[in-house]
Amino acid sequence: MRLRHRDGTVVHLGYGTNVLPATDVDGVVAQVSGFGGAVRRALDADVVGLGLWLPADAAYSLASSPGEVERLRDALRRDGVEIVTLNCFPYTGFHDPVVKKHVYAPDWSEVARLRYTLAAARVLALLLPDDAGRGSISTLPLGWRTPWFADRQAAARSHLDELAEGLAKVHADTGRLVRVGLEPEPGCVVETIDDAVERLDGIDTEWLGVCLDLCHLAVGFEDAGEALARLDAAGLPLVKVQPAAALHAEHPGDSRTRSALQGFAEDRFLHQVRQRGRGRVQGRDDLPDALEDGTEPPLLTRSPWRVHFHVPVHADLEPPLRSTRADLRDSLRHLFGGERAAVDHLEVETYTWSVLPQRLRPVDDQGLVRGLAAELAWVRDELTGLGMEAS
Repeated sequence: MRLRHRDGTVVHLGYGTNVLPATDVDGVVAQVSGFGGAVRRALDADVVGLGLWLPADAAYSLASSPGEVERLRDALRRDGVEIVTLNCFPYTGFHDPVVKKHVYAPDWSEVARLRYTLAAARVLALLLPDDAGRGSISTLPLGWRTPWFADRQAAARSHLDELAEGLAKVHADTGRLVRVGLEPEPGCVVETIDDAVERLDGIDTEWLGVCLDLCHLAVGFEDAGEALARLDAAGLPLVKVQPAAALHAEHPGDSRTRSALQGFAEDRFLHQVRQRGRGRVQGRDDLPDALEDGTEPPLLTRSPWRVHFHVPVHADLEPPLRSTRADLRDSLRHLFGGERAAVDHLEVETYTWSVLPQRLRPVDDQGLVRGLAAELAWVRDELTGLGMEAS
């Protein structure tokens, strides 16, 4: 799905397929054929974008097999799907029964992360539509914050330098430009925009930059306008943005609120909790830790909590909980409401449909397709409300 900003920028809008399980090329093709075309038809669109999640085995298979790439390209053509961005944050096993902190392995201090990302970049260069200006890849923000000593930081920076060199070679070999954005996330080495400015200082910004997840931004109580200004002042380019909403609990000490939050405390993914109090943002690494907090000092119960649980951007949650959709709307205004578009790749990334409280989950694939289409339609309508036009 494409929209055009008033400055002439073509903005690509797609849906991240890490919401769907896959382990190999067959799984990736099934994502395109089973869901991409169905979402396109639900939106009555000529083409729909997917932010393709490439598990490591699939990335390596596609990078080494022109025939497999052509099979995937055939599926894209047949189902009216285009790929301009990849989600390469999860390495593999993203739909295992328990993921939690495993999603951050391997991190950027390990050569496996470099090799995987370069394989994915080569695949993306072969999948890009002929008229797409560039491709983008989102990746983890170096790694989980502990343990992270000077030796790991040095190794990660060396691997990012090699990544930039490798992306330049992909461009030389294919004529296609692919850039990688590191995605700040609560609990990671790069959690905030200030962390990005500090930790990513000196990276090769021709090839590398930041992927801004708007759920993560909201969890950290960060303002999009200030974030964009900080990145611009630091010379860090915005490679990609993920329109996403977090979970908000206005009165976390209230018994009804805690009972409602308990319904989101599930076993697969990590759901970091943050609150702004005592003059700073503090939190816990997972929602169950916050709800069963025995630490000193415990989290405040008179200050709102934000929870890293991606909730559908279009949906109203049952009180007393709500989403950070208002923050998301404000962020989109900062990104696209001015005279220039701040970014041209958008990937809706609500990967949590299968672990939502039971009453909110789709009962079948058709229900999931309707949900994905409704989220894309909501973002599309927000953008057209800012003056953008279908392209």
